[in-house]
Amino acid sequence: MSNFSTPESTEYVAGVCNIGPSEIRKRQTVAILGLVLVALGIASLHRTHAPHLARLSIFVPALVFSVGFVQSRKKFCLAFGFMGTFNFGKSRDLARVASPEDRARDRKTALLIFAQAAALALVIAIVVALLPL
Repeated sequence: MSNFSTPESTEYVAGVCNIGPSEIRKRQTVAILGLVLVALGIASLHRTHAPHLARLSIFVPALVFSVGFVQSRKKFCLAFGFMGTFNFGKSRDLARVASPEDRARDRKTALLIFAQAAALALVIAIVVALLPL
């Protein structure tokens, strides 16, 4: 079994892939929503001439964007990773990860994905804070 997952992945691979196409699309939708919130937030910060420090508040919508983005790119849901589940079928059609070793790999990947998403959101927030709005 390969540890490389493609957009057409249809099987669970511990620590690598725990969601199928339908779930990936949901994460892409979250990323788009987050991006819209970031854009609206930047427009609002610009319109109100918010001070640089206040602009760091864009971190929250940036985190929504980055969590959706990283999960969709990695084909791995961090919540499912923490819960020990996966889904390649219909929405809410979760299956349990049987192996304790596989659950541990999934938790490690979930933590890594959250760290990557938080780092991306922080970079976005810092860039927005430093912009000459």
